[in-house]
Amino acid sequence: MPDLAIETHGLTKRFRSQLAVADLDLAVPRGAVFGFLGPNGSGKTTTIRMLLGLVAASAGDARVLGSDMPRHVDTVLPRVGALVEGPAFSPYLSGEANLRRFDAADRHAPRRTRSARVTEALERVGLSHAARKKVHAYSLGMKQRLGIANALLMRRELLVLDEPTNGLDPQGTREVRTLIRSFADDGTTVFVSSHLLAEVEQVCSHVGVMSVGRMVAQGTLDEFRDAGEARVLVRTPDAERARAVLARLGLAVDDADDGGIRSTKQATTATKATSVTDAAGGALVAARFGRALLAPEAIVTALVEEGVRVRAFEVERASLEQRFVELTGEGFDVVQ
Repeated sequence: MPDLAIETHGLTKRFRSQLAVADLDLAVPRGAVFGFLGPNGSGKTTTIRMLLGLVAASAGDARVLGSDMPRHVDTVLPRVGALVEGPAFSPYLSGEANLRRFDAADRHAPRRTRSARVTEALERVGLSHAARKKVHAYSLGMKQRLGIANALLMRRELLVLDEPTNGLDPQGTREVRTLIRSFADDGTTVFVSSHLLAEVEQVCSHVGVMSVGRMVAQGTLDEFRDAGEARVLVRTPDAERARAVLARLGLAVDDADDGGIRSTKQATTATKATSVTDAAGGALVAARFGRALLAPEAIVTALVEEGVRVRAFEVERASLEQRFVELTGEGFDVVQ
């Protein structure tokens, strides 16, 4: 078993008659950037609050950095930086003054290096220019970055970020993305809760998907994509022969919306096959296949052996969005 920064077994939270999180088994490897995905109301924030000891679980157990929570909350939380449900600051103090207050409240934070830590944290999130400005004059994105700066005041083994790009403009989003990568490069485990698939797909090494309080899938990002179907796209002037070969290999081929031919599953009955001629006089033939069922190399070999002239061959793996829809069927925000 890998060394885990976060591990839960049967973690459950019920609020009176509402089951918010049900039988959650979560495994977050140390050093990973773990994207915790799910629509609003799927149980992500409730899970984070249980992991940090902010609310008690109704059942199950959780271990954070190798220690049981909330039993060892006093020794675990100093090693964890967190931004949960948006930052809360004193509005009439400056950003710098707010960070100084939070740092002073941390009994593990040495006083003599406070100024240097606050300055460095503000610089890392791009708020040096607004250090003396009162927080009530900050935009939502600036407040979000100040919350991340607060999580960075001391070196942490684990960062828990709940919707860290909320309210950020594209430039701010890119900066946070770069920050998260830098944390991972330093060996810090980053647990990112988000409903923005595009952001998670660009920065995370592992993902877990929540739906209606339950974990429906988790693993590395590559494993997550590969568990779905892939599409192969063949450019050839021998469309009829290519369709026949794909059908014989067990690929269900039908009309595509993008001017090609694809299949949605491995064929189990008669195969329907058509093609669309492109401007170059060839045809685009596309098919979907499960990775475990047929390797791309086998498809190309079969085509060539049957005399199909292959001008181009491409494999398109399932995106994070496609996998999410396959698992939950729910709507999802895919762009900032």
